[in-house]
Amino acid sequence: MQKTSQQYDEVTDECRSLYIDKMTDYGSAWRILRLPSLTDQIFIKAQRIRQLQENNVRKVDEDEIPEFIGIINYSVMALIQIEKGIAEQPDLNVEEATKLFDKHITITKQLMEDKNHDYGEAWREMRVSSLTDLILQKLLRVKQIENNSGKTLVSEGIDANYQDMINYAVFALILMSEEN
Repeated sequence: MQKTSQQYDEVTDECRSLYIDKMTDYGSAWRILRLPSLTDQIFIKAQRIRQLQENNVRKVDEDEIPEFIGIINYSVMALIQIEKGIAEQPDLNVEEATKLFDKHITITKQLMEDKNHDYGEAWREMRVSSLTDLILQKLLRVKQIENNSGKTLVSEGIDANYQDMINYAVFALILMSEEN
């Protein structure tokens, strides 16, 4: 698990760096996005990954890595939106947004460590394509919860699904880096 913790930090540090760079370029314009808009952005990224995995011919020379990073960053943004609510105007500077990013990655990493303890790092035996499918399944669940105005009978909340998507995307990036 020590190796996983280090690999997790390496992946999320790369995501954090891109997040900070984009915050520097664009500010926190994303703060106006409602949760369904963020969910749809993540869905587009996951669908693109699945298409890349299924297509034998690629017309654009790109791989899945930037899309998995996007899933992680958009999921963190969604967690921030859940915590802070939607803003009418960009309202976070780079420092504040980075602190919120770090907070949610720390909480999500702890969840991963707890689950890894209980599941024995079973994800290491999975295929990246299976992790993609699990992300898509989580997205469909989130969309259904959103369509139900956030009400569930027995299910975990939307935030837990975003955390799971972050962790599945991190796992996929770790597995892809080990394959190279």
